[in-house]
Amino acid sequence: MEPTDSYYAIRLAEDPNDLRASQRLRYEVFVEELGGDGEMVDHDARIEQDAFDPFYDHMVLVDTRRDPANLDHVVGVYRLMRSDQMHRVGRFYTADEYDLSPLISSGRTLLELGRSCVHPDHRGGTAMYHLWNGLAAYVFDHDIEILFGVASFHGTDADALAQPLAYLHHNHLAPEHLRAKALADSYLGMERIPADQVNRKEAMLNTPALIKAYLRLGGVVGEGAYVDHAFQTTDVLLIMDTELMNAKSREAFREGRGA
Repeated sequence: MEPTDSYYAIRLAEDPNDLRASQRLRYEVFVEELGGDGEMVDHDARIEQDAFDPFYDHMVLVDTRRDPANLDHVVGVYRLMRSDQMHRVGRFYTADEYDLSPLISSGRTLLELGRSCVHPDHRGGTAMYHLWNGLAAYVFDHDIEILFGVASFHGTDADALAQPLAYLHHNHLAPEHLRAKALADSYLGMERIPADQVNRKEAMLNTPALIKAYLRLGGVVGEGAYVDHAFQTTDVLLIMDTELMNAKSREAFREGRGA
């Protein structure tokens, strides 16, 4: 059954207030909640931004009950870049962490996903439904064939993340022709535990919900994790080939039920 939260609206950022509000939400989640930082983070204005923002589409989930002038009307966000838009900036953001040559050389239509977050007050309800519904519409409108982007585990303790990383490596590694690899400067091998010693239940309990949602839709991961010390996260590259999604998963994604 579809949600009936009539106060939600999903759209691409259409004015400076939408973009600024999405950056305010990102600050609240990635900086205040998770302890991240970055060269262009404006702590005084409480804005998380970077040099890529002007070149990307920003899909925002708006609570229409809130005043845009207060920059609190955006309660969910996805940052999007299609392969046909990449010439505007020259590279994908994810290229800072992974060698994307296998994806780019595939000749397929790509969509990079990033900076996904939801305000704490809107988690556990239908906010992600609306975001995924908007994302699905965007994917089908633009004939996207491969979605990719980094998803994060909080923290940089490799031993604490050994079970979920090993589970992803042994069970959800991307096929070789799409297997982008983490860059050497912060490369962390994911095969930290032999396959027969992986505890699936423990691994799943320690895997963020967003990653599990992509796995349910047939998502796979690149080779190696990337340790992002600025954001205090350990990142994995998620890749989803829409052609390989089974009919049930494709319909779930189209209807926004992926999360």
